Amino acid sequence: MPVTGSDIGRRQSIPILYTKGTHYEVGFDVGRTFGSLIQSFVNSSEALNQEYLPAYNTTEGKEAYEATLNNLIRNFPQYIKELEGIADGAKVPFYKLLLLHIDDVILKPQNKEGLKQPTGCSSIALNLKDHAILGHTEDALSDTLNHFYFVSAHIISDKPQGRWNVKEEKFTSLCYAGHLPGYTMNYNHHGLVFSINTISATNLQPGKTPRHFLTRAMLGAENFLQVQQILRDSGVGAADACSVNLTFLQQDGDRVFHNIEVGPAVNSSESQLSALTISPGEDFIHTNEYQRLPLDQANEMMLLSSKCRSETLKNYHPPSSFEDVVKMLGDTSHPEQKVFRDQPNDYVKTIAVGIFDCNNKTWSLYSDNPIYNEPLVVLPLLLKNPKSN
Repeated sequence: MPVTGSDIGRRQSIPILYTKGTHYEVGFDVGRTFGSLIQSFVNSSEALNQEYLPAYNTTEGKEAYEATLNNLIRNFPQYIKELEGIADGAKVPFYKLLLLHIDDVILKPQNKEGLKQPTGCSSIALNLKDHAILGHTEDALSDTLNHFYFVSAHIISDKPQGRWNVKEEKFTSLCYAGHLPGYTMNYNHHGLVFSINTISATNLQPGKTPRHFLTRAMLGAENFLQVQQILRDSGVGAADACSVNLTFLQQDGDRVFHNIEVGPAVNSSESQLSALTISPGEDFIHTNEYQRLPLDQANEMMLLSSKCRSETLKNYHPPSSFEDVVKMLGDTSHPEQKVFRDQPNDYVKTIAVGIFDCNNKTWSLYSDNPIYNEPLVVLPLLLKNPKSN
């Protein structure tokens, strides 16, 4: 019997698009290629349809939306064009896609909270001489399952774009349907590799820069200084919060990883940042709560899940290999708050697992638990000016 909608189960499929052009052209190709997935996600997204659209249809919500859009047009016009391209190619309304990027910030004027579900991701950085690994579970509301794809894009502009004057971007990113690249796990041709952990801050700031756009801008970063500059976003600042785990494959000297916690720009015109360096011989775990920034956090269910996942991962001996990271990210030992989440009635599921091997310059993607499954694909990390080993 044919299956449809939510009955299709976990698909062993991650489609990929290779595309080249302007921001709008790349966006249009993404929308045109993945239009059915994007339309399906827009129609089924509980957060969009039950939370963001009702908020948008209020006076306060419209004002927050317009203030955010005007800020983005001033500072990141190229990414607005990219999102317009996705909307046009997929034949979905632009405002619905932008609402997915504004996220819970649209709810702030009415002092509402978003869906109180234990969403989030787990990231592990391992910095040994023989094993330099960044591993990540991509966890999302269950309606996101099967609604994602790879975008491998080469964007060349005829003049510098946006506040950071970027003319060329070349990257590969795992994308939620209808979303800009940059907010899950990604790498660019300068050798920047990074993953994102969502954090639910309490004091969200309508009119400032949504985290999705800050991490999109990171795909053009050439070095750690530029990453910090992008995330600090001086003059405006972040509207919400996240954690960024990163390294550069071609950095001089010993390899280091970094974790940067990003907080909203409250009574300020720049994001709150806390950066930590993971030196040679060290490992690091981050889930979906602040470890260093002393800021109020919302979503008690996500905080509980984060603490449980962190405790589970820290109960392991410090990882010393690729296989150790696989075991940790596939862990299902906790009775409720599992690291790899795939319970039948869970509101949140692990939609994919990615492991970057920084020494061998590969990215292994699993669409199911990595303990019991081979990677669905192992992508080479292709760099602009690769150094000889």
